[in-house]
Amino acid sequence: MKGLMRLIIIGLVLAVCGTMAYAAEDVIKVGVYEPLTGQNAFGGQLTVEGIQLAHEQAPTVLGKKVELVIVDNKSDKVEAANAVKRLIERDKVVAIIGSYGSSLCMAGGEVAEQYGIPCITDSATNPLVTQGKKYYFRMCFIDPFQGAAAARYAYNTLGVRKAAILKDVAQDYCVGLAAFFKKAFLDLGGEVVADLNYQSGDQDFTAQLTEIISKGPQLLYIPSYFAEGAIIMKQARELGGKFHIMGGDAMDNPDMIKIGGEAVEGFIYTTFPYAPEMPDMNPIAKEFTKAFREKFKKEPNANAALGYDCYMLIVDCIKRAGKADPEAIREQLEKTKDWVGVTGSTTIDENHNAIKAVGIKMVKNGQQVYVATVPPETGK
Repeated sequence: MKGLMRLIIIGLVLAVCGTMAYAAEDVIKVGVYEPLTGQNAFGGQLTVEGIQLAHEQAPTVLGKKVELVIVDNKSDKVEAANAVKRLIERDKVVAIIGSYGSSLCMAGGEVAEQYGIPCITDSATNPLVTQGKKYYFRMCFIDPFQGAAAARYAYNTLGVRKAAILKDVAQDYCVGLAAFFKKAFLDLGGEVVADLNYQSGDQDFTAQLTEIISKGPQLLYIPSYFAEGAIIMKQARELGGKFHIMGGDAMDNPDMIKIGGEAVEGFIYTTFPYAPEMPDMNPIAKEFTKAFREKFKKEPNANAALGYDCYMLIVDCIKRAGKADPEAIREQLEKTKDWVGVTGSTTIDENHNAIKAVGIKMVKNGQQVYVATVPPETGK
């Protein structure tokens, strides 16, 4: 009798273990490494909210449950590399989303490349993120086009002929975007009267702004992250600066207005082609906007939209591949053409960059308002 009971118990244990092993095989793990703390936390948190909404709407693929594994890269390059390594070695993910912040992507990308795991960044726009990479892709446009679009808008729409630049030399994103704006503006016939620097974490910009004001520019270009950008605008206005101020997609955060107050009125910036108030929204964007408001009780922004699109594209690639294999996902990412998401139509080019439009937003009456779309064909 005891022998029979022992056999029954062993059989039950084996059955349970077998079920657990089967369940594990039926789970597809997708990694996320975003800055949830540190300098870039606001952008990372918004992106993760978009990813979570997408996961809620598409929790399975090919009959298997998708498990999100979210890791905080702490806005730090070393942490970003370690986060990608943990996702691959410990969590066995088949694909990775991230990160907000080009420098973080470049650090994480080296690890992903080594292990052969496909990654797609939501909003890192520096060309170096994907340059020469087999496994890194992006959902957003790249800075050469964003910088050129900003320069053309300044020159052609605002009528600016003299511009100044103030950039964070510690951030690859800021340095790159400043360079692309400058080149395009000079090519159009404009003049850059000052090109000055600061370091991440600086709070006092009066010396640089005083020099810039003395040069008499019609526009100040600040390819900054939103918190420091808002402080720069505040100090520029306090010092009497009357010029236009323009920036890039990292300024697309509602807290910019909370920090900068009246000083950010009239601020213009390039951003991704989504905003909850934009006209002629596609059906996917309309549904996303409604669902995000209901889930999070606040307005979505472009970072959330890009995070949502990254997750949905990975799910679509797994469907197209017919399996959740990293190499198969990479191949399908390369084949992506005219894929429509919240942020419009996306085609992945030969350099793994997304060909898509650039949006233009302006702060009007204390609100961030979508005012124009720059099409991907011309950048004009």
